[in-house]
Amino acid sequence: MKRNGLLKKLLSVTVASCMVMGLTACGGAGAAGGAAGGDTGAAAAESGAAEGSGAASGAAIKIGGSGPLTGPAAVYGNAVKAAAELAVEEVNAKGGLQFELDFEDDTHDAEKAVTAYGVLKDWGMQVSLATVTSAPGAAVSPMYKDDHIFAISPSGSSLAVIYQDPDNAASPYGNVFQMCFTDPNQGVASADYLAAHTDLGSKIAVIYKNDDNYSSGIFAKFKSEAETKGLSIVYEGTFDDSNASDFTVQLKKAQDAGADLLFLPIYYDPASLILTQANQMGYAPTFFGVDGMDGILTLEGFDTSLAEGVYLLTPFSADATDDLTKNFTANYKARMNDEVPNQFAADAYDCVYAIAQACEAAGVTADMSATDICDALTSQFTSMTFNGLTGQNVTWSASGEVSKSPKAVKIENGVYVGVED
Repeated sequence: MKRNGLLKKLLSVTVASCMVMGLTACGGAGAAGGAAGGDTGAAAAESGAAEGSGAASGAAIKIGGSGPLTGPAAVYGNAVKAAAELAVEEVNAKGGLQFELDFEDDTHDAEKAVTAYGVLKDWGMQVSLATVTSAPGAAVSPMYKDDHIFAISPSGSSLAVIYQDPDNAASPYGNVFQMCFTDPNQGVASADYLAAHTDLGSKIAVIYKNDDNYSSGIFAKFKSEAETKGLSIVYEGTFDDSNASDFTVQLKKAQDAGADLLFLPIYYDPASLILTQANQMGYAPTFFGVDGMDGILTLEGFDTSLAEGVYLLTPFSADATDDLTKNFTANYKARMNDEVPNQFAADAYDCVYAIAQACEAAGVTADMSATDICDALTSQFTSMTFNGLTGQNVTWSASGEVSKSPKAVKIENGVYVGVED
């Protein structure tokens, strides 16, 4: 990938933007972290919290981040923002270690993510939740390395998010970590699951987005692992931004090939169209997706009954009965007008608590520089074990890639239900 030219161009845009932005920010936040309060600022105020985070500026470690709070991918960004706010408030309520959060709107756009990064850096960001989605993450990742600021993305799953310097074979990684599965990990795990559950379908068709690193990256590993496991892929269909609304041709070819399982390594928006159009055609294979489909049940205008029986792999199931999941789900629903948390929310919640664990273990304080904090957290994350909502005994490699086990869920009666093996 040749991003250096793009990055230089985006950086120049950032510099120009920062000169004129003044007190404004992408997400409507003030320079002191007002974005973190957002629609839930009243809850923070009721707990005696300061603006946006529950801690007075200067006494807290400043955590920044960006994601799509508006636009087609807003379901992801708002889930991450709300869960991160919840975790920050809980950490602060314990006393001792304090966090302050500023979360900017990047609308799932690389250039806006670079602008948001500049706003956050000017604010005094010491630690980051990076970005929610992968394309913006790939754009800002080298900046975290250059500025030596520790970052962990809840849901930016592309390898490009952790490859801060892909042209440097000797040292491609830096200080950006992931709480979510990487795209290759999802591809391998999906193939392994289907190989162990052949009752779901023996002839597999795939529809993926060939101009998207997320989708094509998952598919490449899925196909390789499927061949290793002896799975039968009878049809491979693709689409791109120019033809992302009509999938009848791909669906007809999958149906004609006798596919009884359709693997969809794509986001929920095109997946909703595929489910709708397959229903109109009378084509009813088993549908199997990955974490990008998490959000389809909250998509405005989509008939959620069409998602009945859909399987997907995710690190989190809101119907789990452990105390941590039950408490998180109840608190999140109270915060978000009874909305059930998705895995993006759970990953964000875990990010904050993992940062807290690392900060406490390393003795990090708010008066430390971002560089010193980065060194301390990088050392902790590459050596510690973390237990959270999305996994037990979670670890990270030196590259920043997470190691944890996925869970299969199935949509039943309009909710995600854990699938027991």
